[in-house]
Amino acid sequence: MKSWYKKKRWIALSIFLLIYSGVLVYHRFKPLPEGISYAGDVHSLQGDDVEFLYDLTYDKDGKEVYDHSIFDEVNKTIREADEFLVLDLFLFNGFTNEKRDYPTISENLSNSVIEVMEENPSLKVVLISDEINTTYNSHEAPQIDKLREMGAEVVYTDLNRLRDPNLFYSGLWRMTLSWFGQSGTGWIPNPLAPTAPKVTMRSYLDLFNIKANHRKTVMTEDEGIIMSANPHDASGFHSNIAFRVKGSILNDLIRSEKAVAAFSGGDLSEFPNLPAVKSSDKESDSDIKGRIVTESKIQDSVVTAIDNAQEGDEINIGMFYLADRDIIDAIVDATERKVNVRMILDPNQNAFGHQKMGLPNLPITGELHKQGDDYLTIRWYDTNKEQFHTKMLYVKGQEESTIIGGSSNYTSRNLDDYNMETNIHLSAPNDSELVKEVDRYFERMWDNEDGVYTVDYSKYQNTLSAFKYIMYILQKMFQVTTY
Repeated sequence: MKSWYKKKRWIALSIFLLIYSGVLVYHRFKPLPEGISYAGDVHSLQGDDVEFLYDLTYDKDGKEVYDHSIFDEVNKTIREADEFLVLDLFLFNGFTNEKRDYPTISENLSNSVIEVMEENPSLKVVLISDEINTTYNSHEAPQIDKLREMGAEVVYTDLNRLRDPNLFYSGLWRMTLSWFGQSGTGWIPNPLAPTAPKVTMRSYLDLFNIKANHRKTVMTEDEGIIMSANPHDASGFHSNIAFRVKGSILNDLIRSEKAVAAFSGGDLSEFPNLPAVKSSDKESDSDIKGRIVTESKIQDSVVTAIDNAQEGDEINIGMFYLADRDIIDAIVDATERKVNVRMILDPNQNAFGHQKMGLPNLPITGELHKQGDDYLTIRWYDTNKEQFHTKMLYVKGQEESTIIGGSSNYTSRNLDDYNMETNIHLSAPNDSELVKEVDRYFERMWDNEDGVYTVDYSKYQNTLSAFKYIMYILQKMFQVTTY
């Protein structure tokens, strides 16, 4: 009898492991929803059809200076909407640690949408967002709920339809905890901000799946904005970039967002009919080319742009997180081709008031320096309590340059079809105003013009202890990380 029970336990364990392995493998490699990992057509853009925007926080004469314009332009775009307004915003809330007088970005944006809806009752408004704003159904999202009450079509992205990056945990979560849902009365302090409502344990456990709709886009019938910035009060001092575009490329941006609503149960009739914007005869005459890329197509674009750089070209990278192996290998290959590579990176010391360990940028840059620094120079953005949240590549060629920017960090989480991301891929002559503006932006930070933006590589790299490096290896090994 004892032998029979022992055999029965082994059979039960084997069945469990078989099912667990099947769930794990399927949700890691399952087909993506239609329209995800998307590369749009290449569109011609007039010089005044694309504009570079940025936010910079820096020190000047011992004082913190805020050179910010992105959300002023976003609110302006929203208020000028006449036919439709489509937004996809990751962090959209006012929860903070109350340690600073944060700008009310989320409330201002929400009010801009409400104002234009009141002025134009026939305006169709779609807001796509991430359940992180409700901490996975533990509480309300005030700024978002107000728009729903006004009649906006609010769509929370169905993250369960996406692949699982946190491989071993998510497989177990799908088999057990996910069946109980997340809604209920919260009782645990919110991990995202002390002013946010308390959360349930089930919501907390859902957070450990570590995936998101990380996009940040705004579009109307006239123009669209693709950015790295969140309308999130606690992010209000971050440095960011954005691109405003006009013309037929907006159809691809709308198409990419309609795909999210489609697999998340949104009302597709609230979207404009495509093509919502017709191409003009002037577009074909332009030397500026633009393309919308999402998810892993961003990685393809970035790697190709770096691989195409030749001796005499210059690669400039401004990035919050750098950890993607394909991009890192491409950078190393570029230096071996004698291409000058300059990087401005966030030192990863702060996240919304919490001290961080410098991961992943400190160990990654340590690896890169071991390859040799004859053609590689790294500077850290001199952050205080904010982040250098920029995500941009600028490859300066002899006559033409490539610029790729938007929401995506250079990490496996962002580029291997786990998170949802939107970037724009641009190519333009070096004498275009677009390239000149991007070039001035990088040179301003690199040379510390009119303020202190960046510091030498050695300032932060010497803080990388053996413990931090071991933590980096363990996080990468077990994939319990946001990168």
